[in-house]
Amino acid sequence: MSVQRGVFGGQAVIEGVMMRGPQWMAIAVRRPDGEIAVHREEVRSLMQRYSVLRLPILRGMVAMVEALTLGISALMFSANQSMPEDEQLSRGEMTVTTVVGFAFAIALFVVAPTLLTNYVKALSATPMVTHVVEGALRLGLFIGYLVAISLMKDIQRVFQYHGAEHKVINAYEAGDELTVENVRRHSREHKRCGTSFLLYVVVISILIFSLINVESVWLRVVARIGMLPLVAGVAYEWIRIAGRHDNALVNALSRPGMWLQGLTTREPDDSQIEVAIASFETARGHGLPG
Repeated sequence: MSVQRGVFGGQAVIEGVMMRGPQWMAIAVRRPDGEIAVHREEVRSLMQRYSVLRLPILRGMVAMVEALTLGISALMFSANQSMPEDEQLSRGEMTVTTVVGFAFAIALFVVAPTLLTNYVKALSATPMVTHVVEGALRLGLFIGYLVAISLMKDIQRVFQYHGAEHKVINAYEAGDELTVENVRRHSREHKRCGTSFLLYVVVISILIFSLINVESVWLRVVARIGMLPLVAGVAYEWIRIAGRHDNALVNALSRPGMWLQGLTTREPDDSQIEVAIASFETARGHGLPG
C-alpha cells in the first residue's frame, strides 16, 4: 500500500471522528440506533488556489482558519446525528457557540495572564521576569484546563474518539490494513496532534510575545491578540517538521506534546475504532456514500 505521511489529519467530534485528506473531508458518527452515519465534502484549500499562501508561516495561518471552519461543520453534523430532531442545532447556533468558545479561550489564555502579570510588573520586576511569569501562568492555565475537562464523562468519550483517530492514522502510516484488530495495537499518540500544536502555541507565544514590551497593559493585550496568527503560523511549521521527520532531536522536542496527549486521548473501544476507520476510508475516497 502506498502511504503518504502527513497528508491525513482529523479531530474527534461528538460520538465520532472527522478525517481530512487531500481531496475529501469525511465525518463518521455513531447514531443512537447503533448505525454509523457518514458525511463527506470535497475540500480545496486556498493554498491550492493561491501559491503565495503556501509560504512558510502564511500556510499555518490559512490552515488554522480552514481547520476551524471545517471543525464547525463536523461538530454540527455530529451533534445533529447524536440528538433528537427537535434538539438539533442550526449552523448559525453552532457558529455562535464556536465564536463564544473562541472568545473564552482568548480571555483565559491570553488576556488573563497578561492582566495578572501586570501586578508583577508593578513590583518593578524586569521585563524578562514579567515575560517568564506570564508564560508560566499561560502554560499552567492551559494544562489545568485540560486536566479539568478530562474529568468530565462526556469529554472522556470524545477523548476516546480522539485516541481512535490517532490509532487509525498511525496504522495507515505504518502501512497496515485498516481493520479493528490492526488499528487497536497502534499508539494513541501522534506528533501532528492538535494538542501538541496548542502546547507549542503556548510555548512559542512566550518567545514571540517577549518581543513586544509596552507600558500600557491594554496595549499589551491587543498586541498579543494581534500576534496570535503569527504564533500559530510558527507552531504549524514546527508540527509540520515533526510530522515529516523521525530522528532523535525531533522526537525529543515532540515528547512534551506527546505526554500531554495522555490527557486528551483515551483508549477507544472496538465500536469507536470502527467509526474512525469509516471516516478515514471515506476521506481517502474508499467506499464513498452515494
